[in-house]
Order: sequence, then C-alpha cells, then structure tokens
Amino acid sequence: MDVYDRVSEWGIFKMDKNRTLEFYVGIFVFLGFAAMLFMALQAANLGSFTGSGKTISVTAAFDNAGCLKARAVVKSAGVVVGRVQSVVFDPESFQAKVTMDLDAAYPFPADSSAKILTSGLLGEQYVGLEAGADEENLKNGDEIRRTQSAVVLETLISQFLYNTAEKTGKE
Repeated sequence: MDVYDRVSEWGIFKMDKNRTLEFYVGIFVFLGFAAMLFMALQAANLGSFTGSGKTISVTAAFDNAGCLKARAVVKSAGVVVGRVQSVVFDPESFQAKVTMDLDAAYPFPADSSAKILTSGLLGEQYVGLEAGADEENLKNGDEIRRTQSAVVLETLISQFLYNTAEKTGKE
C-alpha cells in the first residue's frame, strides 16, 4: 500500500470532490435567491424605469382613480416615461389627486392630457399621457387639467345588465 492509497482511505481526495460539489451547489442556491429577488422586485413594481435620472413632478385630478397605485408606470405611446409617486384623496374637490414623476428627457406640452388605463382586460392600471399642441412644456409642480378617470369593469357590467333589463321590460 503506497501513500496515495492511504490518503484516499483517510478521505482527503473525497473531501476535495465534496468541496467542489458544495461550491457549485452554493453558486446554484445563490443564483436561485438572486432570481427570486429579481422576480419579487418586478412583481412589486419596484424596478425603476430607465431614464436620465432627472424628473419633473406634475399632478392630475381624477374623479375615479380605480386601483391605481404608487409606483405604477406612466406611459406615452407605449413607452414608459415616468412613475406614479402618490395617489391621495383631495377632501376639497372630492377627487383623487395623482402625483407623477416624469422623466425630464421627455418634455410634454402644457396642454397634455392624462387618463387611467388598464393593461389588458384585468391587468394592472397605469397612467397614459397624450401630448397636446401647446408650445410651452410642463414644468415641475404643474397640473394636468385634462383627465379621464379609470373605467371600472363592475360599472360597465351593471350598466349593460340594467340596459338589458330595461329593454326586456319594455317588450
């Protein structure tokens, strides 16, 4: 019996194989946690939009904000141009006041309009901006005056059922 056989009996070579295996398992587990963290941030909508870093803050008042939440995206022509900073109730006007941070790299005319839209039939809600024709652009602290509230699916269904029942009642 030579030295290599005795070392093998003591498990030294086995330990090197086990350490290599444990190292690769550790890397695999770490990548799994990193992937779960990434997915959690995406699901919570906490990944920031890519932009210049400089933003302007504008507000808009809506009669019904639906399920719009802070950190929801603000899109124009399908491109993310900002994020919703906050959605609060204004006790003076009895409307939802939405504050948005828009990327300063995308200047919008002062007469732009905002509406609350839904991604798909039952998807999450976001703010859609439509550019106006004014030569002056929105500045920090400006208010978007032309707004369209969220369409609530329950309201549409109840109106449809009411109209159907009304037509049936007249016949």
